[in-house]
Amino acid sequence: MLGVIGGSGFYSFFGPDARSVNLDTPYGAPSAAITVGTVGTHEVAFLPRHGVDHEFSPHTVPYRANMWALRALGVRRVFGPCAVGSLTPDLGPGAMVVPDQLVDRTSGRKDTYFDSGGIHVGFADPYCPTLRAAVTDLPGVVDGGTMVVIQGPRFSTRAESRWFASQGFTLVNMTGHPEAVLARELEMCYAAIALVTDLDAGIETGAGVTAVDVFAEFQRNLVPFKQLVHEAIDQVADERTCTHCLPHAGVTLPIELP
Repeated sequence: MLGVIGGSGFYSFFGPDARSVNLDTPYGAPSAAITVGTVGTHEVAFLPRHGVDHEFSPHTVPYRANMWALRALGVRRVFGPCAVGSLTPDLGPGAMVVPDQLVDRTSGRKDTYFDSGGIHVGFADPYCPTLRAAVTDLPGVVDGGTMVVIQGPRFSTRAESRWFASQGFTLVNMTGHPEAVLARELEMCYAAIALVTDLDAGIETGAGVTAVDVFAEFQRNLVPFKQLVHEAIDQVADERTCTHCLPHAGVTLPIELP
């Protein structure tokens, strides 16, 4: 089973024949019930990251519960569509990007399942190369980029935005961490698929980023963005062969994974 964790405005993925699954976890309830349906030859589980009615802000999303619930359901490979701001004029609104690096600038989020036991997960390359290739092989997709994840829910100041850009970061987002590292701890393949909704505050002059504009841009591109995710799922092999996302070989874990 594949998983899709939808971002802002990405609330539905299947037709009326899909089924809904409610799960609880040791970390509380996930953002919403998980919808299970089919895309091509794959059974796919969809979870709205922010809840059905967008009730969870980026810093309050129950990330640990979300990832745990997907794994408990049988998911081992996850696509994470998300909205991002661009830190370069080369990537304007509507661009679809598959980042290959992540920088964490969040604070206070529960970002591990291993509070004991001295478990250290390799994360040099945070995204699954096999899942990334399933998307980057599609036409019109930008391959690569560094996504800096900020705490939110506020947008960046102009100075922060210029600082991020000066470091070579290309995208800014509020939900990519800890989602990606929790997937790695659970030995789940994970790849982000980013839709650019705006140029960040320091990249151009003007009023800066507004939530209204971000949501409107996401809605304008929602149909082709969903189509891209569907096409990426079609590119994924039926059998999982990736070993990059299996960091616990030879390690005794302090908890049992679902």
